Amino acid sequence: MFVGFLYELRRRKVPVGTQEALALARALEAGLHDSSLEGFYDVARSLCVHTEAHLDAFDQAFLTHFKGIEEKGQALAEELLQWLRDAAAKPPRERTAEESAALDALDAAALQALFEQRMREQRERHDGGNRWIGTRGTSPFGHAGLAGAPEGYRIEGEGGGRSALKTADARLYRGYRDDQVLDTRAMGMALRKLRAFTREGVPDELDLDGTIDATARNAGELEVVLRPPRRPDTRVLLLLDVGGSMTPHAHLVDRLFSAAKQATHFKELRTHYFHNCVYGRVYRTERFSDPIPLPSLLADCGPHWKLVMVGDALMAPYELMLRSSGTDLFDPDGPEGIVWLMQLAEHFHRHAWLNPEPQSAWWAQTVRTIRKVFPMYPLTLAGLGEAVTHLARRGAARA
Repeated sequence: MFVGFLYELRRRKVPVGTQEALALARALEAGLHDSSLEGFYDVARSLCVHTEAHLDAFDQAFLTHFKGIEEKGQALAEELLQWLRDAAAKPPRERTAEESAALDALDAAALQALFEQRMREQRERHDGGNRWIGTRGTSPFGHAGLAGAPEGYRIEGEGGGRSALKTADARLYRGYRDDQVLDTRAMGMALRKLRAFTREGVPDELDLDGTIDATARNAGELEVVLRPPRRPDTRVLLLLDVGGSMTPHAHLVDRLFSAAKQATHFKELRTHYFHNCVYGRVYRTERFSDPIPLPSLLADCGPHWKLVMVGDALMAPYELMLRSSGTDLFDPDGPEGIVWLMQLAEHFHRHAWLNPEPQSAWWAQTVRTIRKVFPMYPLTLAGLGEAVTHLARRGAARA
């Protein structure tokens, strides 16, 4: 029933496959959809949509695939209700003594099993009978007959009050694109993917699996096993380009800074500033006060730290060739700016550059040069997600 719907989702770039198909089939088998289109809409959206960016595409696919089904269902429901109303206006047929005795012999479990069997076998409408589920009959299942007795099943009900198609047609998430800039919440959710944990400290936390295993090995004699608690193990170094051509992007960088500062899943987070290029030093404040020589910073932050550079990479080409040192900003004997960037990339196993400029503006010479040193991602929902996925991988990044 829903395979065509899954293909419609894939056509609209919603990533669904075998896992989602099996999960949806199990949900329907368990009756989580309440045998209604509204329930199917809720269940399918919960199982098939893994990111907010796909909510609008899901609603469009639902509208396309199920258009007209709800109207047909309402017409069928009205036809059934009219059948029940017609049956209620006529007197029911009385049971014979043999039929009453056979019904009295059934307990609740047997009656339930018999009802489920008749539901599987019945293929058409029945009126006034003594076997099938129908109206005005003596069967223990039905409507407007003798099924309403304590020992029978009375069949009736009311239709749902909502409309799944109207819900999908509302498209509350219309216009949510993966190239939109991020708000603080979205940034925080993306940064959560960087979290990693390690066990350290005093072993004062119960290791349930270890306790069960040790107790089993100890012939059933209880042996409690303790372990150190899990603590965040991710260390992030955030270097922000401020001033000049970055001024129009200040609000976006402020959001990223706020999201990073509010994160509670980092073991350590350091934020420093630079302008255009890293000339042998970074600064503790955006006013470029309290400089930190780059060699000292690299000595404090090991290769296992995650380096995130934020900047538009736009500058005069000669600025990448300016020489400087960690102690003297303009040192003719020091390395060029591009060399300092290469040292940063070589020191940290995982690093990424986030660019607030749209990718269509990445044609500048300095941007192309820096992209050869750092993997560069746009500071958008999709771009930040790709950058975080890259940073979260284990091992050193390939050149």
